[in-house]
Amino acid sequence: MMRKSVDNVNRREMAADEAVLELVHAVMHQFRSQQYRALEGGAHDITHMESKVLGFFARHVGATQSDLVQHSGRDKAQLARLIKGLRERGLLTGEADDADRRNVRLQLTDEGHAIQRTLRQQARKLEARAVAGLDDAERRQLVELLQRVKTNLAV
Repeated sequence: MMRKSVDNVNRREMAADEAVLELVHAVMHQFRSQQYRALEGGAHDITHMESKVLGFFARHVGATQSDLVQHSGRDKAQLARLIKGLRERGLLTGEADDADRRNVRLQLTDEGHAIQRTLRQQARKLEARAVAGLDDAERRQLVELLQRVKTNLAV
């Protein structure tokens, strides 16, 4: 029997005006937890940030570490460590740029692509399960409302 993972840290009843972002966080925690279960028992156990890096290079084949820093706004040293680890594990490979040998153009290996495919397939299944019972209008409304929340928080 598989036990449910429950996050009870700092759990208390919340007023409706406090609940929105807590619920968004809880939903994403459940989603990521279930998404990464698809990799259990495989050769690679990856973190959320590692999957984000792999996803970036899957969508931007031949991009550089600098491109990732600019796109993500994350710390350059943190991303350098992540990329180094992914290369050492055989999930990313790189070639020096012909125009500027100091730049390394990165791309996923076959194993990196396999992980990305698994995570995408699992994400599609989980999204379908998450919105089961909502009709098309409700789904559109949910997306519109979440987009408004995202826009409100944009700096």
